[in-house]
Amino acid sequence: MNLRIDLKNFLVLCKLRVNSLIVFTAVIGMFLSTPGMVPFNVLLSSILGIGFVSCAAAAFNCLIEQKIDAVMARTKGRPIGTGQLSSERTTVYASILGGVGLAILYYYVNSLTMWLTLATFFSYSVIYTIFLKPATPMNIVIGGASGAMPPILGWAAVNNTVGPEALILFLIIFCWTPPHFWALALYRRNDYAKVGIPMLPVTHGESFTLLQIVLYTIILIIVTMAPFSLGMSGLIYLICATILNAVFLYYVIMLFKNYSDKLSMKTFRYSIIYLSLIFSAMLIDHYFKFTLY
Repeated sequence: MNLRIDLKNFLVLCKLRVNSLIVFTAVIGMFLSTPGMVPFNVLLSSILGIGFVSCAAAAFNCLIEQKIDAVMARTKGRPIGTGQLSSERTTVYASILGGVGLAILYYYVNSLTMWLTLATFFSYSVIYTIFLKPATPMNIVIGGASGAMPPILGWAAVNNTVGPEALILFLIIFCWTPPHFWALALYRRNDYAKVGIPMLPVTHGESFTLLQIVLYTIILIIVTMAPFSLGMSGLIYLICATILNAVFLYYVIMLFKNYSDKLSMKTFRYSIIYLSLIFSAMLIDHYFKFTLY
């Protein structure tokens, strides 16, 4: 056994790109939860703890879905599907990583954040992956709750409680997830159909999915106005959110009017940039404190 090669393969299963966005939104939640700066020890411990558990959840997701991943074009190169990393070693590495992450949160952050993170791990790895994903075309809507938890985890890490503002951040990601993921699912619908996963484009077709993307994007736009409406953010955020929402809406309307795989992937990629920028705008606004008043 070559531990170095094993760990390199294991990192692929950790989905580092996805988890970097998860950690980023958790960090934004941390900074938005306080008028001052987040203590460095809390910041570092939270990043490590949440990041480790998120990576462990991603690895367990790959472990559970290894037969499906081996067939789908997007995932067939993952090490566990190709046999480069065994199921046993994946289980050991993911368990150690997740356990260390939870221990860091418990001992160096607070128990509330640890329990919330554990619940998020269970929700994604078990409830979504095992039960929801193969059972209903609304899997990503219901299962999106686990992906929307990071800002709440960040908020809890600093304050040892969950404020109403954290729930607004949760709702933004929750409403963002369906149009984000369905744009990818449209592009990969044949893969999902081949492995029998009932994604919305497979069960209800292209037109219905495109309509749902438009409707959920409109809901998302309304929700992203809540931070300004409730006095949580000011003018900087309002301007940035308006521009970002206008571009997102343009993409999904063009996709609805004239679907193409190329435009679907452009919409998917923009949605990632969109979420990063809208949370960044909220953070900048939080510290510059520009408002209409």
